[in-house]
Amino acid sequence: MDQKKLPRQLFELIRRTSTDLPPDIQGALEAGARREKSGSSSRTAFRTMLSSVELSRTEDVPLCQDTGSLVWHIHYPDGSPLLPVEKEIEKAIAKATANSLLRPNAVDPVTGKNSGNNLGPGAPVLNFHPWKKKMWEFQLLLKGGGSENVGTQYRLPDAALGAGRDLDGVYKCILDAVWKAQGKGCAPGVICVCIGGNRDTGMEEAKKQALRKLDDVNPDPELAKLEKKLYADCNKLGIGPMGYGGKTTVLGVKIGKLMRHPACFFVSISYLCWSARRCTMTIKGGKAKYSN
Repeated sequence: MDQKKLPRQLFELIRRTSTDLPPDIQGALEAGARREKSGSSSRTAFRTMLSSVELSRTEDVPLCQDTGSLVWHIHYPDGSPLLPVEKEIEKAIAKATANSLLRPNAVDPVTGKNSGNNLGPGAPVLNFHPWKKKMWEFQLLLKGGGSENVGTQYRLPDAALGAGRDLDGVYKCILDAVWKAQGKGCAPGVICVCIGGNRDTGMEEAKKQALRKLDDVNPDPELAKLEKKLYADCNKLGIGPMGYGGKTTVLGVKIGKLMRHPACFFVSISYLCWSARRCTMTIKGGKAKYSN
């Protein structure tokens, strides 16, 4: 990795993530628009979304006024120094904020003061993962606050839902979460789930599912079947884009799993809004490649 090129490469990653919707998400929005009746509020909502996507791309401006919290997953060659990279990420974030590619979203919960540059304790969220490859991979997710507000976590068994400690119980939790959201969180979105883990690791893994492409297939056959069933059944709820009603309530369902303690069974759900801003940058031999 070329340390001289890294600042420009990181800034470009942030710019692309903030201003350019991934092709699979845009394709799902276009398909959703075609399914709705001409002249309906649902189709109008989709058309507005797609117009916004095109405007952001051509004008190089953020897809949404809420540019979210910055969640990073960095895979690096084992043994590489990380502190210089962390510092360059922070500098790129501050520069992107100053250039209005990011809205200042880091607020001190005690004083109420905004840091003004998206930096501070817990901001950004940095996850470093060593691997044996001789290349770097930077995955960036901009997670909006509105969608974060409708994320939730269930503890099984749940008597109110009649949900036990099995995949049928998990199914009931996810369907309940989508129903309770009722179009909030800027629907239609992607429902990102983790089965198992504990209170914190479950939510972290659920959010990692947001980095998956809509058309991928879960390597676990049972989870692949559950994702497919939930996608179909969530879209039968009739909630539709922004709660206007219609045939598209979710764009996808992505489910991961973690080992759990025998005493615990958590179902963690992270909602990703239609403006699903994710992008990956790989660096090998100093050259950067981008993919969202």
